[in-house]
Amino acid sequence: MRFRRLVFKEPKKVEIEEADLPEILPNQILIKTRVTLISTGTELTMLSGEYPKGSVWNNITKYPVFPGYSNCGVVEKVGGNVQKFNVGDRVSSAAPHAEYAVIGEDRAVKVPDGISDEEATFGTLSATVMNSVRLANIKLGESVIVVGVGILGQLACQFSRLCGGFPVIAVDLSRRRLDIAQKLGVTATIQPEEEDAERRIMELTKGRGGDVVFEVTGNPKIIPWELKLVKRQGRLILLSSPRGVTELDFHDLVNWPSRTIIGTHTSSHPSHETPYNPWTWEKNVQLFFDLLSAGLVSVKDLITDRYKWTEAEEAYRRLLDPLGERLQALGVLLDFR
Repeated sequence: MRFRRLVFKEPKKVEIEEADLPEILPNQILIKTRVTLISTGTELTMLSGEYPKGSVWNNITKYPVFPGYSNCGVVEKVGGNVQKFNVGDRVSSAAPHAEYAVIGEDRAVKVPDGISDEEATFGTLSATVMNSVRLANIKLGESVIVVGVGILGQLACQFSRLCGGFPVIAVDLSRRRLDIAQKLGVTATIQPEEEDAERRIMELTKGRGGDVVFEVTGNPKIIPWELKLVKRQGRLILLSSPRGVTELDFHDLVNWPSRTIIGTHTSSHPSHETPYNPWTWEKNVQLFFDLLSAGLVSVKDLITDRYKWTEAEEAYRRLLDPLGERLQALGVLLDFR
């Protein structure tokens, strides 16, 4: 069987190619894609080719790259050992931007009735953010500052609020993103080019600063500034995947104020559920759907752009513009229906 998929053949080059569908193994499922969500962090980093030589980014980006890991589709076929799914089930999965995908059953979650295909595409990124918020260990009444409110930052605001974070403060250069964050329940928004961000944060936190500060910009150069927003013995949470080197005075910014820096890449999800940590990728996606169904979180307002999947080249071209679409966009969907 032949199918079509997106491919980054080289930096800044997006194409649609045709390929043979691989054979389905006993523990795999075949998915027919309905909608996918572009990860404007990971995918654009790989597409841009702008990362240091010798870095992890350099090691994992081997062209051709087959992008995407936020997929909603329908199960077309199941392997002989698959227990969780039946043909016709609608699933959210880590499958790429492709008409069809073969994927392990452990990388897919059934989508409940009442949740749209578009909402379901946020499952993978929501699990990533849930993992980060859990590692941040936010307690009732702790101040939370989220620097960078793209998709991950917007979700970090919502989940932090559910954990009892207060105030929850969104910081971003995009007024559009800040307005959406305000609509979705943050305590306050700050545009650093319009006001003194540090002064405003101290006012909002009664001089304390951030118990928890989330770095979600991906810009390694602003991490020293973000550390200044963290109170003594507070935590800086690296939810983004910065590209490049950060120069820090570890004595003044980390040791002297006894701050903690915590990396929270999605790969730190436990591989299996245990009594001590049941929150696997799958469990987090399931919880995300439960919270959506209960009306406790929302992603509809995070959808800013929709394209037919065959228009993906145009979508990525606009997103690569650092002063244009990328700064304003949040959820960019590719429709395969």
